[in-house]
Amino acid sequence: MELTDAIGWAAGRKVGVLLTIRKDGRPQSSDITYALEGDTFVISITEERAKTRNMLRDPRVVLHLSDPASWTYLSFDGSVELLPTTTAPGDPTSDALVAYYRAAAGEHPDWDDYRRAMVDQTRLIARFTPTSVVGQIH
Repeated sequence: MELTDAIGWAAGRKVGVLLTIRKDGRPQSSDITYALEGDTFVISITEERAKTRNMLRDPRVVLHLSDPASWTYLSFDGSVELLPTTTAPGDPTSDALVAYYRAAAGEHPDWDDYRRAMVDQTRLIARFTPTSVVGQIH
């Protein structure tokens, strides 16, 4: 499976399952929404979640996407880069969260409110650039 073809297919979707590695080595899965920036999957996460703690300890992840109707599935493998948690409505992570929202959902009715909510929710961005993929596209 060519990575370029797989990313092209993923560009038409927004939802997947992120698999991280627990402290004891077992996988932990989380349903996520993503946006694509070139070949990088951008995911909004919160600081206190298990997946965030797992990625801080071990940045290796798998992003699994599927379309059961067509028996299509892809499992992207690679590592994540985590931006710092947003702490102010105008900081760089807040700006990255706005870009993520625009790519994933379009325009927000109140960007100031959105930025404050991102600070209150201790949000940050996980940037995942896959290095390989397995699966099939039908």
